[in-house]
Amino acid sequence: MIDFHCQCGTRVFFRNTQCLTCQRLLGFDSVGFTMVSLRPVSEANKTLRDDVTGKEFRYCGNYHDYNACNWLLPVTSRERFCVSCRLNKTVPDLSHSINVQRWISLESAKRHTLYSILRLGLALTPANNRNVKLEFAFLEDGRTNAEFADTFVSTGHRSGLITINLAEADAAYRERVREQLGESYRTLLGHFRHEIGHYYYELLVASTAWREPFETLFGNPDEDYSSALTQHYGSVQSNWVPDYISAYAQSHPLEDWAETWAHYLHMIDTLETAGQFEVMQLKGEAAEGRSVLNKPFAELVDTWLELSVKLNALNRSMGMRDAYPFVITDPVYAKLDFIHRVVGSSGTG
Repeated sequence: MIDFHCQCGTRVFFRNTQCLTCQRLLGFDSVGFTMVSLRPVSEANKTLRDDVTGKEFRYCGNYHDYNACNWLLPVTSRERFCVSCRLNKTVPDLSHSINVQRWISLESAKRHTLYSILRLGLALTPANNRNVKLEFAFLEDGRTNAEFADTFVSTGHRSGLITINLAEADAAYRERVREQLGESYRTLLGHFRHEIGHYYYELLVASTAWREPFETLFGNPDEDYSSALTQHYGSVQSNWVPDYISAYAQSHPLEDWAETWAHYLHMIDTLETAGQFEVMQLKGEAAEGRSVLNKPFAELVDTWLELSVKLNALNRSMGMRDAYPFVITDPVYAKLDFIHRVVGSSGTG
């Protein structure tokens, strides 16, 4: 994540909508990858101007309706919603205030995920003959709404549609499930990074020349999925083996890919943040955005391992769990390196 600053020089953050020093409005420009300092120009047209560049913008419609998004559109755009919110197929019933708060949490994690995807130059639209369209559905079941007592919504991915159970936005619920499943890590951001990994398998690997080396590393993606998941959840969850980044990655080759993909995004985003805040720097020129793909993967991993040790030590000093409770073994390294090469060859950006 970039170290953003307001026009007045104050450090601001990706989620901010106003500078607390100069009171200028703030919004994220997903084309220029910057937080823009803004002043109102036309209240009737909801037009905002960046006085540094002279560009004019509008907030996403979800900013005005629910204060749920701070992404911007060019004032000339005919769209009402930003590039992130336009991907929503289904949102929960927002007449309930608790649903609004949970949905806002989901949207925040989704935007952070899409930031990483766009920084790597990856397409958000179909890029091969699989023709899968990226969409999001945020759904309720009996865990958050008694009206849906007879339904069960699983967080997952199918043909480009990423479904997230609204209950995952409840920190207490998420922690209970983490304990029940013996997981060392369970966050909203992690969910989005994992599920979008399935989407990019469809776009970048399936029906491409990468399919064969994928099978060599991860296994046969056509293995019966339902049977594999049933077997996984019927076993001891903590029975992790070193060939995988997590216990859940053992369940199926596609889950192994998605778990490894999520960890790749964890690494790349955190390394960029560490470099921006001068906590730790890769050798040579700073690796930012898609330029990180030009770095030797061994260098990325060496820097990441050193950084993760520091992050874990800092968390322990605060009495918190390790920020990165995982081990990169040789087989996991090979899978991460494979993803690095796939993303690097994607040809977008």
